[in-house]
Amino acid sequence: MKTSTDELLVFVTVIDSGSITAAAEKLQQTVSGVSRALTRLETKLDTALIRRTTRRLQLTEEGALYLGRARAILDAMEEAEQSVARRRDRPSGRLRVDAASPFMLHCIAPHMKAFAALYPEIRLELTSNERIVDLLEQKVDIAIRIGALQDSTLHARALGSSKLRIVASPAYLAECGEPESVEALRAHRLIGFTAPEHLNRWPLRNAGQASLKIAPAMTASSGETIRQLALNDGGIACLADFMTLADVASGRLTPILEDLLEDERQPVSAVFYQSAALAGRVQAFLDFIGTRLQL
Repeated sequence: MKTSTDELLVFVTVIDSGSITAAAEKLQQTVSGVSRALTRLETKLDTALIRRTTRRLQLTEEGALYLGRARAILDAMEEAEQSVARRRDRPSGRLRVDAASPFMLHCIAPHMKAFAALYPEIRLELTSNERIVDLLEQKVDIAIRIGALQDSTLHARALGSSKLRIVASPAYLAECGEPESVEALRAHRLIGFTAPEHLNRWPLRNAGQASLKIAPAMTASSGETIRQLALNDGGIACLADFMTLADVASGRLTPILEDLLEDERQPVSAVFYQSAALAGRVQAFLDFIGTRLQL
């Protein structure tokens, strides 16, 4: 049978306290409980550690040798516990965060200098995937997901939501005209997503329907690519505000068909596996980014 840390603690406390009674008081245990633990330890080791007399306790030669090792083990355990506590209070270690490239570029990357200044001991790794990643397979600690969540085995924190709008560049609209109706939209160059298909259903009221399924003239797998196509006069796109608000404010993109637009918003969530080892740095990142996002 292996020695337990409780037995080591009893042994060291008995020696430091000078008696079993004093050790029991210090450990808030019964005298008989401390005595049994000591006897159990000696039985496991098959050797006497302490000579007991009516007046005092005296270490045997084996006991003196074992005492040094026992102290080293208990000190190492205490240091390990303090190290974990320090990491909890001052998060450190690697934190890998994954998000689709548009969200990473527009909503996360601009704030990471400030995050690094607050948490210099966290080694941040940022990855971008347009598809939903498997957190364990890709060794991802936090994934930012846009849209409805499917996997109920993950912990999630809502970060907000972003409205969808129909946008085009002023130069494109000057060249091709601004559509005033859904029907007129069909005559324009529409930019859509390669996949998933539901992203090519735009939130426009259309013949009693709350959405319009488009037939794009051009597609891309990334929202950022679609944004660049729209900025470079490639056509009309449907994109989330988190990507285009700055473009609209600067006049690089123009919202259109606002009077026909449904108030459709894409939820933004952070998903992660609960882990005590990760809790400090995950919590630090989520608390930080939650105060920075304007969704």
